[in-house]
Amino acid sequence: MSGADAAGFDDAFRATLAQLFVLRRDVRRFRPDPLPAGTLERLLALASLAPSVGLSEPWRFVIVTDPARRAAIRANFEACNQAALAGYDGERAALYAGLKLAGIDVAPVQFAAFSDHATEQGAGLGRQTMPEMADYSVVAAIHTLWLAARAEGIGLGWVSILDPAAIAAILDVPREWRLVGYFCLGYPHEEATTPELQRLGWATRGDMSGRVLQR
Repeated sequence: MSGADAAGFDDAFRATLAQLFVLRRDVRRFRPDPLPAGTLERLLALASLAPSVGLSEPWRFVIVTDPARRAAIRANFEACNQAALAGYDGERAALYAGLKLAGIDVAPVQFAAFSDHATEQGAGLGRQTMPEMADYSVVAAIHTLWLAARAEGIGLGWVSILDPAAIAAILDVPREWRLVGYFCLGYPHEEATTPELQRLGWATRGDMSGRVLQR
């Protein structure tokens, strides 16, 4: 008996898991409904099961509830979004201007994820030649949370149109912490099996052609 079968991961489970991957969308349109008590804490606990370089667990989560800080982050997004818009011309600029690129006005939960580059946990194992592995470990934790949330019908949105230094200052975090992402969490306004950017004509999801090489 294989390890997967011994754990109860049969074909039906694998099919359900594949469907979870399909339904994992970057959500930008949320309902304002609050999450049930304890949901965020449970999802963060599951995120902590992600792999981390040298077992360093460098993820640091900052839950943003203060209205003034939220407003400052919203203003930073607006400034960065306008600067990004200026980098496009013609039809591309018009399409960009019409995109909804953040759910921070409606999502009930907002949090930032940082990687602690000064952590002594793990004694630096695996980070001597690739210090960026700390950041990648945080990304793994975020993706773990993303899938766990989706399994409960909750959506996650990754807001990347921000100035990392400004966000770190707004949230008053230690200087050794590096921003990995700012996130909105809540119930999606709609369900979809294809990315919104694809539906709106910005880009098309490709296959693995040209993305896998043999040497």
